[in-house]
Amino acid sequence: MEPRKLRLGFLLAAGAIALAFGLPIAAQSPPVLARPAIPELCGIAALLYLVAAWFADWRATIIGLVATALSASASLMLLQDPLVAGSAHSGFWMIVIACWLSAALCVTNLASTRALGGEQLRIVNLLVPLLFGVTVFYLWEVGVRGVGVPPVLLPSPSAAGVKFFNSLPTLAEDFTQTFIRGVLIGYAIGCGTGVLVAILAHRFEFLGRGLLPLGNLFSALPLVGVAPIMVMWFGFDWPSKAAVVVLVTFFPMLVNAIAGLSASGHIERDLMRSYAATHRQSLSKLYLPAALPFIFNGLKINATLALIGAIVAEFFGTPTQGIGFRISTEAGRMAIDMVWAEIALAALAGMAFYGFVALAERATTFWHPSYRT
Repeated sequence: MEPRKLRLGFLLAAGAIALAFGLPIAAQSPPVLARPAIPELCGIAALLYLVAAWFADWRATIIGLVATALSASASLMLLQDPLVAGSAHSGFWMIVIACWLSAALCVTNLASTRALGGEQLRIVNLLVPLLFGVTVFYLWEVGVRGVGVPPVLLPSPSAAGVKFFNSLPTLAEDFTQTFIRGVLIGYAIGCGTGVLVAILAHRFEFLGRGLLPLGNLFSALPLVGVAPIMVMWFGFDWPSKAAVVVLVTFFPMLVNAIAGLSASGHIERDLMRSYAATHRQSLSKLYLPAALPFIFNGLKINATLALIGAIVAEFFGTPTQGIGFRISTEAGRMAIDMVWAEIALAALAGMAFYGFVALAERATTFWHPSYRT
């Protein structure tokens, strides 16, 4: 990031903190200077913003992160006051703006860093999404609590987090029902069938011409229409959810696998013919290795589609367990904090599943040009 823009941003953050001292925090609430610990935190943060503006380089990022943490702590401490929570005024929002601006500058400066390598680059690549996510959750927290949004509309992340940790046994049962039984079984069947059918379609061209339109037809079927039918066919337990997942994951895998099996070049195919290789040998030595990047693309796409399909299917009939069942019932009871706890569980499961597939791809296709440094 350009030093001039970085310097200007940190100066604006320091100015926002300075304005907070002269503006009201909330109606019928003492100002910042009359509160314990808050003036000290804000004052140190403003001084650090000025120091960061002076350096305007990689040191500014470190100093700015410390100042951001102090500003965020001050704003969260102010929200403990019932006079501020729900009726925050301009002084409070100046502190929030300073924190947001500083965090944005630090993340942007980290993301634009190029003169790093090895372990340092891996740390930076980990810090950028982590800091971005923390900033989003911070803005969500102060926005909801500062404005006073009713919990029935949108709870704060802290409220959803407390509900999450207080409901771990229930969440574990829902995770087992939805993910372990429904998603994994349906994912394995759907992706495995897609690869096998793609191999047949690659071997026999007429199958490819006939199956792709049918696969496109099935993939275009509305999930909310298919799910009740699967429940009627396979019952209310996990087999019906696995069947929905199979339908959701089959076509993306089929398309990617067929494209991958056709990705090998003419020179490679001519070489296999010159060696008088059988189709089985060509498949194992040429076609499948060339298709691996495409197959893993399908696996990564299906990692999220499978979870969505299983959760939606649970809205139309399931035992008294499951992420979709819990979301539906708790939303009807207006327990929105529990709904967000289930959403967080689904998000964590989806990210972990996607990450596992990505790690398997990296270990299997390390030879691919996209992984060369």
